[in-house]
Amino acid sequence: MKIGSVTVGGRVFLAPMAGVTDYAYRLICEKYGADMVYSEMVSAKGLYYNDKKTEELLKGGHGAVYAVQIFGSEPDIIEEVAPRAASYGDILDINMGCPTPKIVNNGDGSALLKNPRLAGEIVKRAVKTAGKPVTVKMRIGWDKPGEGAEFAKVLEAAGASAIAVHGRTRAQFYSGSADWKEIAGIVSAVNIPVIGNGDVFSPEDAERMLNETGCEAVMIGRGAEGNPFIFRQIRQKLEEKEVSYFPEPRERIMQALEHVKLIVRFKGEERGIKEARKHLAWYIKGMKNNSGLKLQIFKATKYYEIEDLLSGFCNSLSK
Repeated sequence: MKIGSVTVGGRVFLAPMAGVTDYAYRLICEKYGADMVYSEMVSAKGLYYNDKKTEELLKGGHGAVYAVQIFGSEPDIIEEVAPRAASYGDILDINMGCPTPKIVNNGDGSALLKNPRLAGEIVKRAVKTAGKPVTVKMRIGWDKPGEGAEFAKVLEAAGASAIAVHGRTRAQFYSGSADWKEIAGIVSAVNIPVIGNGDVFSPEDAERMLNETGCEAVMIGRGAEGNPFIFRQIRQKLEEKEVSYFPEPRERIMQALEHVKLIVRFKGEERGIKEARKHLAWYIKGMKNNSGLKLQIFKATKYYEIEDLLSGFCNSLSK
């Protein structure tokens, strides 16, 4: 698959998720076969004003293709920061799909769905200076289906090399079902690759999305939370037609521990343990007798405490 000048070796991507897809998690998803990974959403204005914490979100070398995602609605600022942001990855992605009020109320994210002319100008400016392919992540519309195809055409005309489409409107947030027919309509409307996103929680979902929408690749968001294993499973489904990899609870726990170790390594123990708690809750979701463990995890403040808790839980699984 080609995105501008960049070749992506497969069709299974990790979605950008604020507070989730940090360097540690991107590395883990690559390990299980993600062909392309995205940074967390990064403020273009934060980069413009040289905020160190903002730029820190972009750092980290990768084996998979790495797309750096920024958000903003001021073309001059996007033009200024695009080459700096793009220097951290292979592709520069612009968020035009985030539905959260604090983003939308500033005119960013999904708010741009209401202003195609501005959205096109933002892409045009980014393409002018980035020096890397520029892509966009969008939704199928602001509050009703049918808006996405025309919006996507504007992005293509402005120079976008690919578009990722979440199959919900902004009004839906994450409720209801993703409308894959709308994604298929956008695929038909443009001549650049479209990446499908929304309601992919299994290898079967991924295969159906590709078949039903005609999209070039599938992007996994919430389906990957605490479940990086899904990338290997989807690749097996697509390449071998059958899934043979089903990680046992013990393997899941050991991967969770490795995840915590990486977060602590990159962010320090105090911050790392706090950020790891939600990931651990996702990893152990659905396991037997996990309620007590979850409570203890949210009280832990040290890595050795997490290690002891997970080791003890692993031992209990084999009894």
